[in-house]
Amino acid sequence: MAPRIETLSENKFVGMRLTMSFADYKIAELWRSFLPRRKEIINNLTDDLISLVVYKSDHFIDFSPTNQFERWAAVEVIDLENVPIGMESFVLPSGLYAVFDYKGLNTDPSIFQYILGTWLPNSAYVLDNRPHFEILGEKYKNNDPTSEEEIWIPIKTKL
Repeated sequence: MAPRIETLSENKFVGMRLTMSFADYKIAELWRSFLPRRKEIINNLTDDLISLVVYKSDHFIDFSPTNQFERWAAVEVIDLENVPIGMESFVLPSGLYAVFDYKGLNTDPSIFQYILGTWLPNSAYVLDNRPHFEILGEKYKNNDPTSEEEIWIPIKTKL
């Protein structure tokens, strides 16, 4: 599976976040709190949902399932003028991304094992220390093997 390489400009998001680890994965809790309130966000750019992760710089260097990270459930917005009470804003910096079109269960970790363990080491790129995210568009179906999403992995050229 070959990704497309894209340079993304700065994006703005509004949503909710939780700190979690893979050992204490609270993604269902995060989405349960966000989804009933998403229509409160009035300046969406699209109807797509964004699942964004902010890892610490050493998360993958010294990997452990108990390493904590910040997971966001959000939508992309035009500006940060109208952030509903109880939600937060996030500005994603511009940068280079490897974009994988994924079809399958969102609970199957093999796509990330492939990206980080096979594709990345054999590519002309290394992981960059910027947020990772998935775009959950109209073809996304939670827990369905026919679900489709885009996985955006931050990269930079190998030195």
